Amino acid sequence: MGKKRILITGAGSGFGEGAAIGLAQAGHDVVATVQISPQVTPLRQKAQAMGLENLRVEKLDILSPHDVANALHWDIDVLFSNAGRGECGPVSEIPLDLVRQNFETNVFAPLDLAQRFIRKFIDEKRPGKIVFTSSMGGLFTPAGFGIYVSTKHALESIAEALQGELKPYNIKVQTINPGAYLTGFNETMAETAFKWLDDSRNFTKRAELRKTFDALLGNDEGRLDPKEMIAAMIAIVPSDTGKFRNVVPKAVEDFLKESQKAAWENQI
Repeated sequence: MGKKRILITGAGSGFGEGAAIGLAQAGHDVVATVQISPQVTPLRQKAQAMGLENLRVEKLDILSPHDVANALHWDIDVLFSNAGRGECGPVSEIPLDLVRQNFETNVFAPLDLAQRFIRKFIDEKRPGKIVFTSSMGGLFTPAGFGIYVSTKHALESIAEALQGELKPYNIKVQTINPGAYLTGFNETMAETAFKWLDDSRNFTKRAELRKTFDALLGNDEGRLDPKEMIAAMIAIVPSDTGKFRNVVPKAVEDFLKESQKAAWENQI
């Protein structure tokens, strides 16, 4: 595998931060990027305290054309596209501006960044790798989370197409599909619907939606230890071989396979 130069987006917290630190500890040269300036110094201080001179922290808001243009000056071998956001609530009632914003962050911006680095790899006539953080939700659709997971369904298709298109150029593409790990992302996403959902106006009632979210996230299966997922990312991201799709943990992979089989018999 050898030492790699890896750019990670969305490294200000959760999986991204943990993977950035772990990859640097494994000896890789890591550019850990965060969305907003106040996230830069704390992660730099953490890297310094851990003696990780190979962990560089920079601001990269993937929605900022200026940040993206600056990022293209960095020489990397692997783009780990991890940044994302989540909007949830009933698809039948969610405001469309929130849908557009979710697709901008989770689909259009990652595709734009990937296209730019792909062109850089090709122009420089060298191999490269793109890894997208998808989700178990990229492979099935639970009620209440339809908008967020639709962005991940789109990302799955984009990644699969890129894999076929880029093989002649020796550019590898993978997805990483985490289960319901307790990073705070899912819990924060579950709160987004209650900023706009109004019992006096919407036919979806707040109490019923809370029950839906609690059924998915309010148990051990919805609160997995993120250390397991971070360890998998540290192994998968720099690797020269491996599966295109990487669902963790195995129990979630098995569940998704059964869910996809059952979809063929789904009745209206």
